Amino acid sequence: MQTRQLLKIATLAAGLVLAGCSALSSGNANTVVLGGQLSGANEVPPVTTAGSGTVEARFDKSTQVLSWKVTFSNLSGPATAAHFHGPAAPGSNAGVVIPFSGNTSPIEGSATLTPAQAADLLAGKWYANVHTAANKGGEVRAQITAR
Repeated sequence: MQTRQLLKIATLAAGLVLAGCSALSSGNANTVVLGGQLSGANEVPPVTTAGSGTVEARFDKSTQVLSWKVTFSNLSGPATAAHFHGPAAPGSNAGVVIPFSGNTSPIEGSATLTPAQAADLLAGKWYANVHTAANKGGEVRAQITAR
């Protein structure tokens, strides 16, 4: 009798573990990993610079929250501004969508997007760039795409 009860408990526990794993994996299906490589060659027009960096981002489709980390180095001088722009395809420019708070690498933040902003972001129509005094239009840029 005790063996049978232990078997029932073990079966129930295994089912709960599997259900938890399923819930976690379906939660991950709502997260889109995005990013891009910051370079002067990606600026429009292109910029000659030793500057480079990366954009790492995650977008949660269920909450519409975009979180990011932008790292950069070797710019011509201190960053004077940094932000997401859109909508714009590679090779074209657009207005600021989300300004970053702070200009020192790494820059981390998050924002809740509108449905239209989310659609543009997921379609690859956003880019991030970092501005300097020597390159007021932007010194390094990365088109944001799904990874």
